[in-house]
Amino acid sequence: MNIQTRIFAGILIVVVIGFYALISWITEDIKPQFRKVTEEPLVDASRTLASVAAMTVKEGKVDVDLFRKAFDDVYNRPFKAKIYEFVKREVDFRVYMTDKKGMLIFDSRKRGEEGKDYSQWNDVFYTLKGEHGVRTTREVPGDPGTSVMYVASPITWDGDIVGVLSVGNPSKAANRFVEGARNKIIIVAIIVALAVIVVGIPLSRMITSPIKSLTTYARAVREGERIDLPPLGKSEIKELGAAFEEMRTALDGKQYVENYVQSLTHEVKAPLSAIQGAVELLTEDMPPDQQARFFKNIRTETDRIRMIVDKLLLLASIESKKSIHDVENLNMGEIIEDIEKSLAPLLHEKKLVLEIKGDKKGSFEGDPFLVRQAVVNLIKNAIDFSPAGEKIEMEISESSDAGSIILTVSDKGSGIPDYALNKVYERFYSLKRPDSGKKSSGLGLSLVKEVTLLHHGKIELRNGEKRGAVAKLTLPVRFSRAV
Repeated sequence: MNIQTRIFAGILIVVVIGFYALISWITEDIKPQFRKVTEEPLVDASRTLASVAAMTVKEGKVDVDLFRKAFDDVYNRPFKAKIYEFVKREVDFRVYMTDKKGMLIFDSRKRGEEGKDYSQWNDVFYTLKGEHGVRTTREVPGDPGTSVMYVASPITWDGDIVGVLSVGNPSKAANRFVEGARNKIIIVAIIVALAVIVVGIPLSRMITSPIKSLTTYARAVREGERIDLPPLGKSEIKELGAAFEEMRTALDGKQYVENYVQSLTHEVKAPLSAIQGAVELLTEDMPPDQQARFFKNIRTETDRIRMIVDKLLLLASIESKKSIHDVENLNMGEIIEDIEKSLAPLLHEKKLVLEIKGDKKGSFEGDPFLVRQAVVNLIKNAIDFSPAGEKIEMEISESSDAGSIILTVSDKGSGIPDYALNKVYERFYSLKRPDSGKKSSGLGLSLVKEVTLLHHGKIELRNGEKRGAVAKLTLPVRFSRAV
């Protein structure tokens, strides 16, 4: 069982047990609470009616005729009262009175039972003793739905208790509200439990996501991919990720130096050999024109070494960058116009024309120096492989969602051999130029690729439909430092 499943299962178990205990406690506590709420108004009612009864006392006896007429009218008069979702159509109150000995003298519900002894009922018994009298009795033994609560108050005359008036209210109405409340609590509890479960799924993912991201990162590093440390939040996982990144940087640094030393040694060996051979020959007597030719070779190879070193240093600085900080609002059209001016001698020499199509502005965000270097290398490649007198087409456009700026550079050269399509971005890999038959430093497209990666864009190089090569540089319009 993975960590995400364990977290979700733990949340589910806690929620189920917690809500089961909560619902059980609430539903068991509702009934006594309703009984408390029911008893309080019965106290008021019994006190009020006892005072009314006291006003009818003559010679120590209560005149019950008034109550008979009043309750006959109350019970027989139709009415309808909507109490929230419950519709009430009859009066449930039961009122009875006893004399000072506890003998029944009036009952609003049970006529003809006058004379029965109620003195042992708790409501009558305690009231006659001057205490608070209350009782709950089931009219049908064993059926809690027939319970009736009675609250009694003394009927006083000249300071003496001459009788008891007790008001009863069946629990069936309260039971309806209790059951309704219980059902609502269960429904709400189920909804809340489902909500917690729904929240628990993304919560467990949120907890395990940094671990998965770190695992993916570690595997990518193992495969030698150039990948930045993913966002890991502010937890201990972030500290672990930082430790991974420090270890990776240390290991990469050692490997990086080794690779570059080997590459530089390999590439510089040939021009150094040429220079050494020319110098040895110059020590001999030879005609001035041959000396001039060898001096020219020395300058050419020296320039080649300097170009290799400069580009290698630039590429090394770009590859060592983790992110870009010098971000500005750029205009692709202006960048191309500036490059066209600086490369005018090369274009004039081969009688080439740069033709810009599409959006001449092409605004986006990026590092001005690095973007210019990337575009320069793409245009130089197109110049090197274009036949004299041809046209280099450049198109500036936006992606369908307007989230990226796209620069397409097309030449009319011979195109890229199939075997070279997957190697053109490798350091020091280069194809012979059609004009001179010589190779370049092989660092230009590597530099373009690294600049593109730093800007979170992409570079594509393919052959044209009829002839030539097409380079497609895609950069985000809004630069984000988050990877």
